[in-house]
Amino acid sequence: MLTFRGRNAPRMESVRVQVAGRRIKATGRIVGGDCAEHSAFSASYDLVTDESGVTRRLSLRTSVAGGERHTSIQRDTEGYWLVGDGESRLRSRFGGALDVDVVLSSFFNALPIRRLGLHTGGAGGVLPVVYVYLPDLTVREADLTYTVAAAGLHVQSPVASSTLTVDSDGFVTDYEGLATRI
Repeated sequence: MLTFRGRNAPRMESVRVQVAGRRIKATGRIVGGDCAEHSAFSASYDLVTDESGVTRRLSLRTSVAGGERHTSIQRDTEGYWLVGDGESRLRSRFGGALDVDVVLSSFFNALPIRRLGLHTGGAGGVLPVVYVYLPDLTVREADLTYTVAAAGLHVQSPVASSTLTVDSDGFVTDYEGLATRI
């Protein structure tokens, strides 16, 4: 179990992670209170990667005062991502993305960190991702840039530039400006 507390916003994330080599199965929840960044919401997710750490599927559900939403994201064997929300479907390569990143989550950074071995001296770089915004579940193509530095890992995303501290398994312990693991 990994649990993160928001630094500057009333927010919490808790995720149960099962690891087998690079394969990850995770079930988590993010709860955010009303603040300048977002209205109050609850989001839950189920994630499965393959044996090389590439995301295979992610299911997300959010609840806000106005209702609920659901999105399913899957990567097929041809490298296409299928995104469906019950009303529409999208099929895209998302720039060759192998990972999904969810805004306001500290956990999802572990996917490329572990897959590329950034926590054990692997080289960083620009990575295309399937980027999911909370709480509305908008899905876009985005690039994350990871740089390995003495102070930790630096990540540049569409919404922030931060330093991450990770444990020996590649899971975030501190995400500057976003959350810290408790």
